[in-house]
Amino acid sequence: MGVGGHFWDLLKPYARTEGFDFLRNKRVAVDLSYWIVQHETAIKTHVRKPHIRLTFFRTINLFSKFGAFPVFVIDGTPSPLKSQARIARFFRASGIDLSDFPVAEEGFPVERNGAFSTCVRECVELLELLGLPVVKAKGEAEALCAQLNSEGYVDACITADSDAFLYGAKCVIKCVQPNSKEPFECYHISDIEAGTGLKRKHLIAISLLVGNDHDLDGVQGIGLDTALRFVQAFAEDEILNRLYEIGNGDTPLFQGGIKSIDDHTPSSDKSSPKIRCCHCSFCGHPGSKRAHYKFSCEYCSTSNVEGCMKKPDGFKCDCPSCGVAQKEKEQKRKENWRMKVCNKIALQTNFPNEKIIAMYLCDNHGYFAAKDGPCISWGSPKTEMLVDFLAFNQIWEPSYIRRMMLPMLSTIFLREMAVNSVKTLLYGQYEFDSVLRVKIRYGHPFYLVKWRKVASALGSAMYTIPTEESDRQQDVIASDESPNLLEGPDVPEIHVDEEGYFYLLTDENMDLVQAAFPEKVDSFLREKELKESKRRKSSSLRSERTIEKSESKGVQLSITEFYRSTKVQIQVKPGGPDKVSDGSGVENSKGKREVSSPNISKSVRRRLLFN
Repeated sequence: MGVGGHFWDLLKPYARTEGFDFLRNKRVAVDLSYWIVQHETAIKTHVRKPHIRLTFFRTINLFSKFGAFPVFVIDGTPSPLKSQARIARFFRASGIDLSDFPVAEEGFPVERNGAFSTCVRECVELLELLGLPVVKAKGEAEALCAQLNSEGYVDACITADSDAFLYGAKCVIKCVQPNSKEPFECYHISDIEAGTGLKRKHLIAISLLVGNDHDLDGVQGIGLDTALRFVQAFAEDEILNRLYEIGNGDTPLFQGGIKSIDDHTPSSDKSSPKIRCCHCSFCGHPGSKRAHYKFSCEYCSTSNVEGCMKKPDGFKCDCPSCGVAQKEKEQKRKENWRMKVCNKIALQTNFPNEKIIAMYLCDNHGYFAAKDGPCISWGSPKTEMLVDFLAFNQIWEPSYIRRMMLPMLSTIFLREMAVNSVKTLLYGQYEFDSVLRVKIRYGHPFYLVKWRKVASALGSAMYTIPTEESDRQQDVIASDESPNLLEGPDVPEIHVDEEGYFYLLTDENMDLVQAAFPEKVDSFLREKELKESKRRKSSSLRSERTIEKSESKGVQLSITEFYRSTKVQIQVKPGGPDKVSDGSGVENSKGKREVSSPNISKSVRRRLLFN
């Protein structure tokens, strides 16, 4: 949830859509709880353990397709305020009276329910088998994600909790749509500050007014628009102090028992504003109607000597006295509005909550020293243990699991080859053969890489071609996927040549392949250029032959050219064949067919007759 009052709608105009390479070779913190909650929302059918399945596919795609280095963050022990808010939310959804709901205190068991904890534990085991780092927060996972982002340990956060900005996040990825040219919906705090003028403490003040994860209600009678307008009137350094003053009744607006700006009585000294002069009821300008009856006033500017022009509907005079009066009226209206907002805030008990403010401004949300930083490292997947884990939890065939893991393994292999070009094999069985072609996927180019199974591994049982049952299993799994989620797997293609060699085709990043195998890429580019030159040469030869044939007699024209030439001949041919009529004044189809040549094909005659 994060900040209440449809807070994301306020930030939506400042969102950016980024392309495929936005996270390439970047570190990104992922709120694992957010993923698991999305899994429960997206899949409500008979899928077995959807949190494991979708975490597996999302992680592989985030790592291989988008080239990111993910760091997963899990929730710690929630604060008593968060636990109290959860109880209140549950009671409201159940229609139970909230007057006597229990209050969570220090030492109160506030862990999540057992089913959700089991989902988190299984996903953490899966991620550790994949060799990816998992960090535990003291409290909220989005708080630690924001801290890692603000301190430079990661480049972005993936979460839908809008209070990540309140914790200090600089870049938040709210939504990922992999099947598009620009899959990432990103929000940068710099864009938000430039567009709205709101900084971190302004956002905290808005959350206190409209509600958040730790206080669902906020201030009664204050919505997002009112809170935005109110906090924009103060600087970042003073907004929280002003809220303290208003909440405690120490603001000057409350001194002397003043309840409204309208309670002021105008003073009679020289500093008081002048009384507004009389205006003509006919034209609306300063002066009397009697004076304007015969001669027009200076504001009307008309040549009519008989009088002024009648004022239109909705007319407002722009004379100096009226301008001053309108400004004073507008100022009183604004002050009266601020007074009403302050009255609502003053009626709120224990406002603002100091614990919530301290929680948002805290910069230590993890179990690590600030000077040392978190222990983040990426290892290699434990393939066989991972196969056993997924075969037990998802009842997948080992061949299918290895095939789905191959994009991640190939990405790791290419990264290692780019750093240290040691002669090794992918998955211990496949060697880099060649670049087959350039593949465009969702507007982004990739190399289609061909991997050949070496002769020494042909008798190995490490990898088997999926059977028809495995293919049916894959079809069932794919049918349950949601197109808006990042769980669509990239399935490698399997080919067997005439000599019995096994080949795999995978989509790889072009820069990564260039860094790992520059000679292979250069050879592919030379062959591609040679084919292009041959194609251009053959195309020019075909065009020359076409021109030569068109100059000779008896050339067969294209449909378009033939239709145009025949139509012209029919229109200008004198003394054409007589039209056959059936006596009713309507010519029959036989007469029309006689217009065209008998050598014309039936399809062309149909076009000529019924176009």
